[in-house]
Amino acid sequence: MRLILCTVAMLAGPAMAYEPLVQKQEFTLTDFVTRGGETIPEMRLGYETYGTLNEARDNAILIPHFFSGNSHAAGRYSADDLAPGYWDALIGSGKAIDTDKWFVVSVDSPVNLGANDPNVITTGPASINPATGEPWGMDFPIMTIGDFVETQKGLMDQLQIPKWHAVMGASMGGLQSFEWAARYPDRLERVIPVIASGWADAGLIAWLDVWAAPIRLDPNWNGGDYYDAEPPEAGLAQALKIVSLQANSAEWANATFGRSWAKPDADPGQSWDNDYMVVDRLNMAGATRARTSDANHFLYLVRANQQFVAGHPDGNLFQGLLDIDVPVMLIHTDEDLVFPGNAVRETGAIIKSDGTPVKIVELEGTNGHLDGLANLAQAEKQIKSFLEEE
Repeated sequence: MRLILCTVAMLAGPAMAYEPLVQKQEFTLTDFVTRGGETIPEMRLGYETYGTLNEARDNAILIPHFFSGNSHAAGRYSADDLAPGYWDALIGSGKAIDTDKWFVVSVDSPVNLGANDPNVITTGPASINPATGEPWGMDFPIMTIGDFVETQKGLMDQLQIPKWHAVMGASMGGLQSFEWAARYPDRLERVIPVIASGWADAGLIAWLDVWAAPIRLDPNWNGGDYYDAEPPEAGLAQALKIVSLQANSAEWANATFGRSWAKPDADPGQSWDNDYMVVDRLNMAGATRARTSDANHFLYLVRANQQFVAGHPDGNLFQGLLDIDVPVMLIHTDEDLVFPGNAVRETGAIIKSDGTPVKIVELEGTNGHLDGLANLAQAEKQIKSFLEEE
């Protein structure tokens, strides 16, 4: 999916990159207790910052990331780095999230998909369990979106930031944004969930299971016990292929590939060795991303997203949204196949029902869910204005 995200982002606009080179930093939380009551002795995670924290420490903005993302939200790691952070068009000097004014913090999640990516620092099933000296595997505690927020709160305390000026994230980052506003309304001033709704409904729960199915069907998965053997890379690649397809749109697929064959002289009707271009390219993108990803981490992310209900993992769909009392800006697209526009609007109506101010911005584009990453510059003026409101 990262390959497709990079391609879409490069086509999206001409904005210059966040100029200073970015350095990955890390922090550790000891004896981290999950909301399920399990203890992780050492929670080690990465983060990035852009801009400068002011003397009053009141100009900080948190950016949680999406399902297959990480903390690389802006800038480049080196001068010859070809792929800037995913929201580079928004974050930087003079941009919507102006780093001349705001101090931006972006954090790697626990169980981050890119466990084998050298630029990701995460703790999850692929990490060593200090009690056994072996990888945790599926013995790692089940995580929730709320647990991700708690790790960010831990970093917030270490950085001595009393309150976020805003929390803003896309997709799974939007879920974390809702969770922040529902759980800790006194620790932030406003929230901008992008391409996300206030709970995982039955359709999303089922689709997430479809995403995960190829991993579980790969014999190399072996119940999650593969760290001293061949990993289930084929199943993971197919899982990422499904994610990539659903995160886009039929309009994107038709305009990009049509019914073209993968090779001009290789008719899929003549041999099983031949295929269509859309299938071939999605397979290539999935296989490329699988090399830096971990299959168990993918499954843990699926379960975290399936459990999500803002503020209330016990299943109360509405109370957490009603607990939000800071201004909200919801950004979405009706072409979204992951978080459809009607679910976003329903979320907004619930939050607004007790008087909380809610603004809704609709994006236009042909990339479906990914328009919230690639085409968010459309909402640049609204975001900038919302951040600067008193």
